[in-house]
Amino acid sequence: MDESLIAANPCRKLRLNSGNQPERPHAQPWQVARIADRCCDSDRNLIVTAAYTGLRWGELAGLRWPNTRLGDGLIKVDAKIGALHEIGGRLELGPPKTPASVRTVHLPEFLVKILLEHRSYTDHEHVFTGVDGGLLRRSNFRRRIWLPAVAGHPRRGWAPLFPGLHFHDLRHTQKTWMIEDGIPEVAQHRRLGHRMHGVRGRYSHVSQDMIDMVLDGMQRRWERDDADLYRGNLTVG
Repeated sequence: MDESLIAANPCRKLRLNSGNQPERPHAQPWQVARIADRCCDSDRNLIVTAAYTGLRWGELAGLRWPNTRLGDGLIKVDAKIGALHEIGGRLELGPPKTPASVRTVHLPEFLVKILLEHRSYTDHEHVFTGVDGGLLRRSNFRRRIWLPAVAGHPRRGWAPLFPGLHFHDLRHTQKTWMIEDGIPEVAQHRRLGHRMHGVRGRYSHVSQDMIDMVLDGMQRRWERDDADLYRGNLTVG
């Protein structure tokens, strides 16, 4: 481009990873519960589902009831329409982020109960919707719901809870909790929709015992730290 051989530099917008990015935070269970408790029922359930499954924003916003099998305690991320995408301001369903994102996510018992109750008061095809019953927009949710809940809202009397926490950090949170519970790496990858590379990925497989370990850990964590907060037994402020 400097020599006028081409009109523009094709690398101009590429982002290089220097490896020096700050480590993203993760939340404690009680922090998830208090953030969620500042929201209406639907948004509260969205936040808890995100933290305890590791589903991405697009996977949650695009989740439809036909892709939940609550009787079996699981969610299916569909290969063709498993995520909601915003393209040029237009919302449309499409494939999830990667082929590894097409997966089954098993739910702990408490979360099955929350989603069954949630199902009883919504008639929309999508599990989680906006205030007007329409599809969720990430920017609207962040501005109206997420930021006041984590950063505080003086007019509502809310002190800051976790300034700087992003919604995506709930995936970091799920990953950290699984590490704390000693979950095998292959099961961590599968739950988060990541591909495990190399020989370990080829020869490692997720067993039912591993799935049970994940669910037992999430259920135990909820019963220990979150259940009373989520029921509103703690004054939030």
